[in-house]
Amino acid sequence: MPELPEVETTRRGIEPHILGRQISAVEVRQSRLRYPVPADLARKLTGKTVRSVTRRGKYLLLELDQGTLILHLGMSGSLRIVPCASPPRTHDHIDLVF
Repeated sequence: MPELPEVETTRRGIEPHILGRQISAVEVRQSRLRYPVPADLARKLTGKTVRSVTRRGKYLLLELDQGTLILHLGMSGSLRIVPCASPPRTHDHIDLVF
Protein backbone atom coordinates (compact mmCIF):
# COMPACT_ATOMS: atom_id res chain seq x y z
CA MET A 1 0.00 0.00 0.00
CA PRO A 2 1.43 3.40 -0.92
CA GLU A 3 2.62 5.67 1.85
CA LEU A 4 1.95 9.42 2.12
CA PRO A 5 4.88 10.51 -0.08
CA GLU A 6 3.70 8.25 -2.92
CA VAL A 7 0.13 9.54 -2.61
CA GLU A 8 1.38 13.14 -2.74
CA THR A 9 3.57 12.31 -5.74
CA THR A 10 0.53 10.82 -7.48
CA ARG A 11 -1.54 13.93 -6.68
CA ARG A 12 1.12 16.22 -8.10
CA GLY A 13 1.52 13.99 -11.14
CA ILE A 14 -2.16 13.89 -12.15
CA GLU A 15 -3.09 17.47 -11.21
CA PRO A 16 -1.74 19.25 -14.32
CA HIS A 17 -3.48 16.72 -16.57
CA ILE A 18 -6.97 16.91 -15.04
CA LEU A 19 -7.29 20.32 -13.33
CA GLY A 20 -9.96 22.36 -15.10
CA ARG A 21 -10.87 19.46 -17.39
CA GLN A 22 -14.38 18.09 -17.82
CA ILE A 23 -15.16 14.40 -17.35
CA SER A 24 -16.72 13.22 -20.61
CA ALA A 25 -17.22 9.55 -19.72
CA VAL A 26 -16.73 7.03 -16.92
CA GLU A 27 -16.21 3.32 -17.48
CA VAL A 28 -16.50 1.04 -14.47
CA ARG A 29 -14.64 -2.19 -15.23
CA GLN A 30 -14.86 -3.65 -11.71
CA SER A 31 -17.69 -2.49 -9.45
CA ARG A 32 -16.91 -4.89 -6.59
CA LEU A 33 -14.05 -3.14 -4.85
CA ARG A 34 -13.50 -2.64 -1.10
CA TYR A 35 -16.64 -0.51 -1.19
CA PRO A 36 -19.13 -1.15 -4.00
CA VAL A 37 -19.03 1.43 -6.79
CA PRO A 38 -22.43 3.14 -7.07
CA ALA A 39 -24.36 2.02 -10.15
CA ASP A 40 -25.04 5.65 -11.09
CA LEU A 41 -21.40 6.84 -10.76
CA ALA A 42 -21.05 7.56 -14.51
CA ARG A 43 -24.22 9.64 -14.51
CA LYS A 44 -23.09 11.63 -11.46
CA LEU A 45 -19.59 12.38 -12.80
CA THR A 46 -20.14 12.89 -16.53
CA GLY A 47 -20.06 16.59 -17.43
CA LYS A 48 -18.43 17.66 -14.15
CA THR A 49 -15.23 19.74 -14.15
CA VAL A 50 -12.30 19.10 -11.82
CA ARG A 51 -11.81 22.28 -9.76
CA SER A 52 -8.98 21.07 -7.50
CA VAL A 53 -6.91 18.00 -6.69
CA THR A 54 -6.07 17.68 -3.00
CA ARG A 55 -5.07 15.01 -0.53
CA ARG A 56 -6.37 14.13 2.91
CA GLY A 57 -4.16 11.47 4.44
CA LYS A 58 -3.92 8.66 1.90
CA TYR A 59 -7.08 9.74 0.05
CA LEU A 60 -7.03 11.81 -3.13
CA LEU A 61 -9.89 14.30 -3.40
CA LEU A 62 -11.08 15.55 -6.77
CA GLU A 63 -13.22 18.59 -6.05
CA LEU A 64 -15.81 18.84 -8.82
CA ASP A 65 -18.42 21.43 -9.80
CA GLN A 66 -20.77 19.63 -7.44
CA GLY A 67 -19.31 17.31 -4.86
CA THR A 68 -16.03 15.52 -4.36
CA LEU A 69 -14.74 12.27 -5.83
CA ILE A 70 -12.73 10.41 -3.18
CA LEU A 71 -10.04 8.02 -4.44
CA HIS A 72 -7.85 5.59 -2.55
CA LEU A 73 -4.92 3.92 -4.25
CA GLY A 74 -5.52 0.58 -2.57
CA MET A 75 -2.79 -2.04 -2.83
CA SER A 76 -1.61 -1.24 -6.36
CA GLY A 77 -0.88 2.39 -5.63
CA SER A 78 -1.35 3.76 -9.11
CA LEU A 79 -3.37 6.14 -11.19
CA ARG A 80 -2.29 6.46 -14.79
CA ILE A 81 -2.78 9.08 -17.48
CA VAL A 82 -3.04 7.19 -20.79
CA PRO A 83 -4.39 7.86 -24.30
CA CYS A 84 -8.01 6.82 -24.82
CA ALA A 85 -7.01 4.09 -27.26
CA SER A 86 -4.85 2.28 -24.67
CA PRO A 87 -6.12 -1.23 -23.87
CA PRO A 88 -7.08 -1.81 -20.24
CA ARG A 89 -4.67 -3.65 -17.99
CA THR A 90 -5.57 -6.38 -15.50
CA HIS A 91 -6.16 -4.15 -12.49
CA ASP A 92 -7.72 -1.15 -14.23
CA HIS A 93 -10.99 -0.79 -12.34
CA ILE A 94 -12.39 2.59 -13.35
CA ASP A 95 -11.62 4.86 -16.32
CA LEU A 96 -12.26 8.59 -16.16
CA VAL A 97 -12.26 10.04 -19.68
CA PHE A 98 -11.52 13.76 -20.01
